[in-house]
Amino acid sequence: MAARVLNVNVGVLGHIDSGKTALARALSTTSSTAAFDRAPQSRARGITLDLGFSCLRTALPPQLGPGPGELQFTLVDCPGHASLIRTIIGGAQIIDLMVLVIDVTKGMQTQSAECLVIGQIACQKMVVVLNKIDLLPEGKRQSAIEKMTKKMQKTLENTKFSGCPIVAVAAKPGGPEAPESGNPLGVSELIEVLKSQAYLPSRDPSGHFLMAVDHCFSIKGQGTVMTGTILSGSVSLGDSVEIPALKVTKKVKSMQMFHTPVTYAMQGDRVGVCVTQFDPKLLERGLICTPDSLHTIHAAIISLKKIQYFRGALQTKAKFHITVGHETVMGRVMFFSPAPADFNEEIQENIFHFEKDYLYQEEYLSKDSVSSEENKENDQAGEVQLPKQQWALLEFEKPVTCPKLCLVIGSKLDTDIHANTCRLAFHGILLQGMEDKNYTETFLPKLKVYKQKHKEGQVERVIDDYNVIGRSLFKKETNIQIFVGLKVKLSTGEDGIIDGGFGQSGKFKIRIPDGLKPDTKMLLTAASKKKSKGGKGDMTKEDASSKNDSAQPVTISLIFKRYVFDTQKKMIQS
Repeated sequence: MAARVLNVNVGVLGHIDSGKTALARALSTTSSTAAFDRAPQSRARGITLDLGFSCLRTALPPQLGPGPGELQFTLVDCPGHASLIRTIIGGAQIIDLMVLVIDVTKGMQTQSAECLVIGQIACQKMVVVLNKIDLLPEGKRQSAIEKMTKKMQKTLENTKFSGCPIVAVAAKPGGPEAPESGNPLGVSELIEVLKSQAYLPSRDPSGHFLMAVDHCFSIKGQGTVMTGTILSGSVSLGDSVEIPALKVTKKVKSMQMFHTPVTYAMQGDRVGVCVTQFDPKLLERGLICTPDSLHTIHAAIISLKKIQYFRGALQTKAKFHITVGHETVMGRVMFFSPAPADFNEEIQENIFHFEKDYLYQEEYLSKDSVSSEENKENDQAGEVQLPKQQWALLEFEKPVTCPKLCLVIGSKLDTDIHANTCRLAFHGILLQGMEDKNYTETFLPKLKVYKQKHKEGQVERVIDDYNVIGRSLFKKETNIQIFVGLKVKLSTGEDGIIDGGFGQSGKFKIRIPDGLKPDTKMLLTAASKKKSKGGKGDMTKEDASSKNDSAQPVTISLIFKRYVFDTQKKMIQS
């Protein structure tokens, strides 16, 4: 029986030119067809343009179980160039352990910070590598490494990676032009640290097969090979797999894992799948899956969290680059929260309830974005009420193909790449996709997101004990008829009902079923007498002081809610 091989996917991420590819090469014992900047344009530009894969095999450490076996680290070398962040996000979703590479002479840089953010979203464990220590003068090398180590520990203090191992290396002493024979420094120590951090990732061969393909090429006489990492399920020789973006189904003819033929592969494995009669130019990267198991969607509901390093508010109606699974498209967002009474409800993971009411928000609610006046007042009292969970409706500019409950990241990738700012804005989980092209008519009306409306007017005069005339609640051109029957409240406490319009100028009649209080009647009668008496010029001092003493006008409050996607625009009062 063959010794078991445990595969752990290690993402090598960091700022451009921090030496990630050199580190992956120094660590590797076997490289795949995609490793080490094999693309001609990568070599010409001297930077990684795509995910490169290679592997390191070592004896199974004792914490991973008894018996003989090998630990295989599949190294995913992610590009560090800012414009390639889409590729990095795609890479981070297939990673069990992250290596953040820092140029020891420069420290944290913009993209190192973005890689750290992606790691926090998509990864459980991290090792920091301080690379290029050969560039530090030998006499001061140790103190410079210690100083940078302390700096990194401080940076990571408030992240989930607080206290993670930090290792100093020189992956390629002498830099890119140095001969290959140069001995790397610190790499064997790094391998020991990686072994100590390795864990048994949870792997599940059941469920639909889904694989993220990152390279596709043909081999003469064999067919077309799609290489990638299995995200869920498993695959065997002879299985049918679908390329959903092209609506094409093919049979698996043969499979390899790092140049070794295999007959079966499961979640977490890096594998090459060979099929026949398929043009590799049609699929550079994307997904392959069990036939009919993926959905192509035009819009989605996600639960989300703002990324704390993103500066500025997340506004409803704004456009973001939305990475869904392994695709990035432009999309417009609308944020909403629970109704205020449910702000403290416990979070329910991975479920969305269509029967509940939700409150429309002009922006994602966070401590630094609380925009409503009432919240500002609460803030001074030190008690800003924020919901435990928030959601967004995403409407994509073009349809995307993805599995349910996949990771979603919203970014502003059009921000100047030289600006020292985090471009990742929010992350979340896709809860519900909308497959119908006409989702605005067929699906959105089921989504009960409402806007709270609050209008204020004034009582103009009293007709009798049970009726008053109001003004300033509606514009002259408003059709008051649609408001008839809605409840209002007077500032003096009485409940009323709008009975109809009065004249042509937007005034209206209110019926007070329980009658006006005597005090209210006196107040209103006095106010209307003063109005009718109000002659010009001869106002005595007493008149002036009694005018100042006279109470505020009696105001009328009309509160109702309107559902955003209700085609009939009905007004609803509780």
